[in-house]
Amino acid sequence: MIYTVTLNPAIDKTAVIPNFTLGKVNRVQTLREDAGGKGINVSKCLKALGTESVAVLLLAGDAGQRLAKLLEKEGLSLLCGEAEGETRTNLKIIAPDLGQNTDINEPGAQVNEGVLQNLLDTLCGKIVAGDIVVLAGSLPMGAPADTYRRWTESLQEKGAKVFLDADGVAMAQGVKGRPFAVKPNETELARLLGKPMETETQILAGGKDLLEMGVAQVMVSLGGDGALFLKKDRAYRAKSVKVEVKSTVGAGDSVVAAMAYGLEKGLPTEEIIPLAMAMGAASVMQSGTQAPDRELVLNLSKQAEFAEI
Repeated sequence: MIYTVTLNPAIDKTAVIPNFTLGKVNRVQTLREDAGGKGINVSKCLKALGTESVAVLLLAGDAGQRLAKLLEKEGLSLLCGEAEGETRTNLKIIAPDLGQNTDINEPGAQVNEGVLQNLLDTLCGKIVAGDIVVLAGSLPMGAPADTYRRWTESLQEKGAKVFLDADGVAMAQGVKGRPFAVKPNETELARLLGKPMETETQILAGGKDLLEMGVAQVMVSLGGDGALFLKKDRAYRAKSVKVEVKSTVGAGDSVVAAMAYGLEKGLPTEEIIPLAMAMGAASVMQSGTQAPDRELVLNLSKQAEFAEI
């Protein structure tokens, strides 16, 4: 089973605003509401690929209940803990003429170590060897900086393989738990290692640093330039599949979903990489954080190009 963990979930409102201008009155052309949060996005993409997962969430207040109902309508299985306050609502502004997305994210609910530990204990009670757990996104207010490290260690002691997709201190601490896989972009990798990541040589060296820290797989997403995929004995360069971009929100999460899906199905690396690139491409063709259609992903995977380096 694949479990996705979103400790700071959100209701995402995506507004398309032509001619978006700071300091001016802007009018929304279209508005949609989705259940948001990186782990939630991974679960939605896994369902689109045809495999089940359990979305592990911390929910708070009326917004949290509304979020749960949105997920249940999508047919996702939930494992929920409760926090005080209100689950956050985030605004994603898409300016199509500028080719830009702007995220305005609320801080979310306040938590304490007891709330987090209860949810972790519940999850560990369900884990069996070979399960996959995706820890994704920001930590809620009140969560210790080393939350992802402790969760990674506890889950892997139960036999799970942990994927970590975070940033900043949460990522830096989480890597100390030696997760199975991580997926930073080049900017996040630079923050994590405290080094410039401006060239492919630097990025490859940074990825190898993570492997030496005990991570088994590293995928560094490079936006429109593709991605680099590293394992202990191999490295690959993958090109982006060129498509019409509607929204980049959740693109990285779809890549994580493909990686987790491939591991669960026992696919070789040479099949996981084109699937991941196709998921990313299909994701940016959607509005909001909708999961792409499986057939679209499979068709795009035939166009994906990659090579061992």
